Amino acid sequence: MEYPRLDEALRLERLTPPAGKARMVLDTDTYNEIDDQFAVVQSLLSPDKLAVEAIYAAPFYNSRSTSPGDGMEKSYEEILRLLERLDISANGLVYKGSTDILRDQTPLESAAVDDMIAKSREDDGPLYVAALGAITNVASAILKDPSIIERIVVVWLGGHAHYWPTAHEFNLQGDVTAAQVVFDSGVPFVQVPCYPVASHLLTTLAELDRFVKGQGAIGDYLVAIFADYARDHFAYAKQIWDISAVAWLLDGSWVPTDVVHSPILTAEKTWSFDPSRHFMRVAREVRRDAIFRDLFQKLAQRAG
Repeated sequence: MEYPRLDEALRLERLTPPAGKARMVLDTDTYNEIDDQFAVVQSLLSPDKLAVEAIYAAPFYNSRSTSPGDGMEKSYEEILRLLERLDISANGLVYKGSTDILRDQTPLESAAVDDMIAKSREDDGPLYVAALGAITNVASAILKDPSIIERIVVVWLGGHAHYWPTAHEFNLQGDVTAAQVVFDSGVPFVQVPCYPVASHLLTTLAELDRFVKGQGAIGDYLVAIFADYARDHFAYAKQIWDISAVAWLLDGSWVPTDVVHSPILTAEKTWSFDPSRHFMRVAREVRRDAIFRDLFQKLAQRAG
């Protein structure tokens, strides 16, 4: 596959955290765990910083689904549950994604892919794509219309740090071909590794009971799904991984990053390196307290 070549100065400009209000879409396997729900809510409660133009359901396959397509359908339904509790209409906002993961260089058709391509053409500024799960929808959009890399910036929670002995992580390991497309295409790309970066975004049921419970229907829902996720909450903390990608868009200082050459993702799910490759950004840490404080304050303000 031949991709357009971006001017490196433009690429570096696009890799700078947005200074003003960012146009964005969310690509989310919302029912996979319980962290996507927090990220969707934080995005929608940040209209001063983020213009959320669409939410796409992404496929996933684990114990909470019977197939990637079933995971996508369950994610779609979960998005609708969140919007209902936020009293936000889903009309024209929520789109179904692929019913499978990418298997080769053939793009998978979906309403999400078509909408992503269409929205990328609606403004001169870049469209930010916050990808919170398997990245098939994003890779399919790139393969279907390679020129999209000139109009979007992808921010993905996936893989591990480039010095980690493996890239094997849930969002990446089940969608390797799609991840390879994104790393190889030259699309302006910000990666938030799971370990040892987003793994610091830990919270507890006690903290959520104190700061989220009672903050409207959406606050109670977030606490309920967190409580149901584990059988025993004694000395238990859970990563809310996906708010890391949204946090970079809200305030780049909350997710410090470095500009690096895009690594090569091997079929063995390890990183290989070539200093002649294009630049990208990779997060090195997260400001855990600032990110959760922002979420808790916005829930409280909305509940009023």
